[in-house]
Amino acid sequence: MSESAISLREAKKAQTLRRIRQQALELTRDRGLEGWTMDDLAELVEVSRRTLFNYVPGKIDAILGEPPAFPDDALAVFRAGGPTGRLVDDMTVLAVAMFERDDFGADLLPLAKQVFAATPRLILIAHERFEVVAAEMVGHILEREGESYGSDRALLAVRVLAALFDVATYALAADPDGPPLAERFEEAVDQARALLT
Repeated sequence: MSESAISLREAKKAQTLRRIRQQALELTRDRGLEGWTMDDLAELVEVSRRTLFNYVPGKIDAILGEPPAFPDDALAVFRAGGPTGRLVDDMTVLAVAMFERDDFGADLLPLAKQVFAATPRLILIAHERFEVVAAEMVGHILEREGESYGSDRALLAVRVLAALFDVATYALAADPDGPPLAERFEEAVDQARALLT
């Protein structure tokens, strides 16, 4: 299969996943988490139930989207000590690579905030997902820096950058027509660095 055919197929998949997420968020906002079924969602997205389950395994994944993943090439550079050799800078570069690869649905942030505010259970689930990603990142940091760096210190670095990501997403939700998420995140990191020095 040609590269352009693969790119077209990936773009179509991303569009379908975005439609699934938007409709799942709207259903949850309008009916609550228990007020709709996957059949309802499939009908709104105009796919079969079987096709829907090929995209998402259930309601929670439809609402939250896929967990974030770091691009393999950027992760390999990070684990090898690059690209700058400074941990926080390299964690920022790695996070930006993830933002640029994954569609965080920036235009859906205001809707997602509404849904989360009305559905505390989703906040708990999102937090559990974050803990999994954080543990993976701690592992990558320790592989890069060595075990003597300490898992508590590595987790602190991850949590600080996660808080800055939160700042960036709130800024994006407040002004969706402004700079993209990656740029806002880098700005938040720079502001935190100035604040702490």
